Amino acid sequence: MSGLALLGLAALLGRAVGAPLCLSRQLRMHGDYVLGGLFPLRTAEDTDLSGRTQPNTPECSRFSAPGLLWALAVKMAVEEINKGSALLPGLRLGFDLFDTCSESVVAMKPSLMFMAKAGSCDVAAYCDYTQYQPRVLAVIGPHSSELALVTGKFFGFFLIPQVSYGASTDQLSNREVFPSFFRTVPSDRVQVAAMVELLREFRWNWVAALGSDDEYGRQGLSLFSSLANMWGICIAHEGLVPLSHATVLQVDATQGLLQRVNQSSVQVVVLFASARAARTLFSYSIRCGLSPKVWVASEAWLTSDLVMTLPGMAQMGTVLGFLQRGAPMPEFSSYVRTCLALAADPAHCASLEAEQPGLEEQVVGPRCPQCDHITPENVSADLPHHQAFAAYAAVYSVAQALHNTLLCNASGCPSRERVRPWQLLENMYNLTFRPHGLAMRFDASGNVEMGYDLKLWVWQDQKPLTRTVGSFDGSLQLQRSRIRWHTPSSEVGARLLSPATCGSLTHGQERPLAPPAGSGGPSPSPGQVHAAEQSLSPEAPPCQEPVSQCSRQCEEGQVRRAKGFHSCCYDCVDCKAGSYKSSSDDLACTQCDEDKWSPDRSLRCFPRKLKFLAWGEPAVLLLLLLLGLTLGLALAALALFVQHRDSPLVLASGGPRAFFSLACLSVACASVLLFPGRPSPASCLAQQPLLHLPLTGCLSTLVLQAVDIFMESQLPLSWADRLHGHLQGPRAWLVVLLAMLAEAALCTWYLVGFPPEVVTDWRVLPTEVLVSCYVHSWVSFGLVHITNAMLASLCFLGTFLVQSQPGRYNSARGLTFAMLAYFITWISFVPLFANTHVAYRPAVQMGANLLCVLGILATVYLPKCFLLLWQPERNTPEFFLGGRPGDTRGRGGSRGGDETQGKNE
Repeated sequence: MSGLALLGLAALLGRAVGAPLCLSRQLRMHGDYVLGGLFPLRTAEDTDLSGRTQPNTPECSRFSAPGLLWALAVKMAVEEINKGSALLPGLRLGFDLFDTCSESVVAMKPSLMFMAKAGSCDVAAYCDYTQYQPRVLAVIGPHSSELALVTGKFFGFFLIPQVSYGASTDQLSNREVFPSFFRTVPSDRVQVAAMVELLREFRWNWVAALGSDDEYGRQGLSLFSSLANMWGICIAHEGLVPLSHATVLQVDATQGLLQRVNQSSVQVVVLFASARAARTLFSYSIRCGLSPKVWVASEAWLTSDLVMTLPGMAQMGTVLGFLQRGAPMPEFSSYVRTCLALAADPAHCASLEAEQPGLEEQVVGPRCPQCDHITPENVSADLPHHQAFAAYAAVYSVAQALHNTLLCNASGCPSRERVRPWQLLENMYNLTFRPHGLAMRFDASGNVEMGYDLKLWVWQDQKPLTRTVGSFDGSLQLQRSRIRWHTPSSEVGARLLSPATCGSLTHGQERPLAPPAGSGGPSPSPGQVHAAEQSLSPEAPPCQEPVSQCSRQCEEGQVRRAKGFHSCCYDCVDCKAGSYKSSSDDLACTQCDEDKWSPDRSLRCFPRKLKFLAWGEPAVLLLLLLLGLTLGLALAALALFVQHRDSPLVLASGGPRAFFSLACLSVACASVLLFPGRPSPASCLAQQPLLHLPLTGCLSTLVLQAVDIFMESQLPLSWADRLHGHLQGPRAWLVVLLAMLAEAALCTWYLVGFPPEVVTDWRVLPTEVLVSCYVHSWVSFGLVHITNAMLASLCFLGTFLVQSQPGRYNSARGLTFAMLAYFITWISFVPLFANTHVAYRPAVQMGANLLCVLGILATVYLPKCFLLLWQPERNTPEFFLGGRPGDTRGRGGSRGGDETQGKNE
């Protein structure tokens, strides 16, 4: 600390006698690899280049403190890297920093100097620059997008890496045009996304959007307009702000735009502009007496002294904007003070003169003569500027790429081959580096992902301070309690900040702030203005949140529902399905006719198509394949039984009754052909009878078999013989007939009392008209199944507890599983049918019918067919009829057998 104090004292003594500093000589340092730098150390007072007839350089006379601080941040980073041993051990970085004057004609001179051959000032022309070694390895800067668009193409041709610390225009992300451009700030696309998110957060959908009349402003305004429209934010007024030297027409256009904004209900203005253009706009706004607005600022002017120190800015309203977030550099302030102190030390200046005998000012002009006549107070206000870290990080990105190229490690850099810029560029893509402990990475477009802080201008004295009220890292995090709206909150403030009508201004004319038109009052005194600003201080209660809302343009299929008195302010209402928007002037949706349909937000209706279970649908085709399989098995079993009609197996199965049962299964199976296709009255009436009557005939024959098995196994032999005689011959057929008559009676009652009919339903399907068989009574539909359910229950009860006899065919097991298949099929049918769309219920009925028939075939008849075809030796009376040697009854056999034998042997 004592050394710094002595240096500060020397600086003060030097300044006391008027001795200039040698700060401009600190902008160059020799090294093994040199970095070029482009910084706005000065600005030109008169930048109107339209009348320029000779390729001379404009005069840059105004000192720019931020530009000098950015340059010193680069100097600090280089010195840190040279002192450390982590990145480039054994190597020394140098730098050569030049002024751009914020003008491209000035920036091109040092750019050409950077391209000069190492050790000379000449730019050589070659067919191939692969082996060319320019003076610099990479370039840091420039700050503005306008300059970067010029230098980026120039350095891109030679593939010299260029890392900007402030150029944010999205055009620079184009790798085809700018192949060697990188930046340590995010693209404007991210900043625009943050702006739109801010507008959406406050529900501001009725805004004005202005941009500076340069590449930065036009591109930013274009990005904002497209993204705002995407999110339904309506831009009421849009225009370009001229730069400081504007024509009379440009001035008139700007004044007209301000008048329209002032007279409209717009309360939010998005200003994407450079600092000079923003100052020009606010100068016009103050003269015109623009009413206070909410200004959403771009990063370029949010912290600019050109705008902050403009007299009368306090009456412009609330200023919000996003500022790039970087790592804190608390040591930077002391480093700047040290540089200024050293610049006032004659011994240090003499050593710099000895090391750098010439700064080549005869080629590029003075680097920064104003830098040699400054005091610490000239730069203290800009010390916390955010982009100092961006310039600092740019140096570390190049150093990390050089570290990777030279394969450096803790002991040194093994590769001593001279690195050329295009070789360094290969290691810049997707590079990860850590300036000041903050991890950063270049993506494929040369951008970095950095967060933003939402800043609010807080007025104190004559210059505002910035307060962090939120952040943006892909999504907005807002601290509403910290926001104080700079709008009228007291009587004094309301009077001072009331709107006034713009008067006619002569081009270039300056005049003091006039009182509101028609007020008749005198101009406010400085004391009144200060009192009004104090009433809006952060300690004052927050004003009501500004409202700037309107509606986006309605899209196709939406009608306008007007609100308020503005023709462009309305609610957009979607035309729902079944309605449409017939013309652009419609205020209500038109309903479609019954035979037509429309989707949501439609412009016309479409004819409905008929919908029924068509033959070509995939589900129907699968069911037809299942039908072919089932019907083929049933007919094959019938033919096989007829062929072996006198065999014990067929006789044990009922003989002719087995033929009748298989025929009924075939008819029930074929009845599913009534369900596909367009329904007709005949098919609707015939569907249930043709399904259930044949099924009743089959189940009744199976019940007779079950009764026979039950009697033989569970009743005494005398009783079984007596009852067995009553269930043979015509009496058995009488049982089958009575069962079918009962089912026929139920079907007749169903068809007469609740006949199904063909209906056309226009409402159940959104785009089609459903043609189906409508069932009037689900109770009658269920009662049709009663007869078959009772027969299946009797069959199941008669065989479930029957124990098998050793050495005999187990018919009871087949009947038990057949009934289980029946119950599982039709019990599952109920919930499946109820929860299936009405258009596909016929397919459910088809599937249930086929599965029921297939279950009976697979458990009762197919095993017997297997024995007939592949095990004919078992087709004997002893195995099927229970006959024993000497038993002449034909059915006999023991009925008892081993009582401990299980029925599933």
